[in-house]
Amino acid sequence: MAKFRIQPHVRLQEWVAEELGFFRDEGLDYEFEITGFSSGSAAPSVKRTDSAPLSVRSGAFEDMAKGRTCDVSAACHWAVNAAASSQHGKMWGKAYSICESGIFVAPESPYQRPEDLAGTKVGVGYHSGSHYSAIQALEPFLERDQIALDFVGLPFDRVRQLQERTIEAANVFGAQYYILEQQGFRKLVDSTFIMGFLVAPDADTDDLERYFRALRRAQAELDLEPERYKHYWRREMPDDLAEGIDVRRFGPGERIVFEPYTREMFDRTHRWMESWELFDPSAAGTPEYESAVLS
Repeated sequence: MAKFRIQPHVRLQEWVAEELGFFRDEGLDYEFEITGFSSGSAAPSVKRTDSAPLSVRSGAFEDMAKGRTCDVSAACHWAVNAAASSQHGKMWGKAYSICESGIFVAPESPYQRPEDLAGTKVGVGYHSGSHYSAIQALEPFLERDQIALDFVGLPFDRVRQLQERTIEAANVFGAQYYILEQQGFRKLVDSTFIMGFLVAPDADTDDLERYFRALRRAQAELDLEPERYKHYWRREMPDDLAEGIDVRRFGPGERIVFEPYTREMFDRTHRWMESWELFDPSAAGTPEYESAVLS
């Protein structure tokens, strides 16, 4: 029988579960696929952002639509909703996570408040959490026609480009958030959002239950003593960005919530995406909770 393939998400829970044997205790025969979308770069070999791609019109949704080779992975709940509605997998309906994120500018930037970003392009990932959460975060401060976005590479690309001052602002999350915060970049607005879990159509349900039981135990460990496990932040960080960074100063990152992702949450999310015309209906499929979500 094939191993259960886990794609980490630049967070700590999977590594804690492995270290403490929680997956083993559950009888899960697993392996990690560590080259996933969230830990990637559109130009992973470059050290300076002036060599990185400036515009990338492909993101988490497109990555899922191509077909992931793992049994379980994660992405923003907007993209997972759309992917599951298009039959590119199923959304796990018994848990989700909350991801800390924010829109950052350089320390010397003239922008001091979210309102100052009117008409200024914010670097985000196309059809990804940074894309949707930037809009959601700026909605209370700006009119729709004042919100400007720039689709810039993959998550770590945007860190490099903000460091090199080739973009004026970026919406970042998780490890990227903590890197910029530690280097003195200024957060103008919080953009925290929900991450969902995408599971393969043929993933074994018993293995999925084993996986999530192990993550529940790992989350309790992180809640109790996060300092013991922060060294795992380096596990998925590019070497050039990890240089000079003290991960002991990072926060705990995503927190997994073991509560249902309900029909109301699902429908409300789709209504919001439709209000912004964020997906071509032919690409995003028909949103039907029963067929899209494993509840």
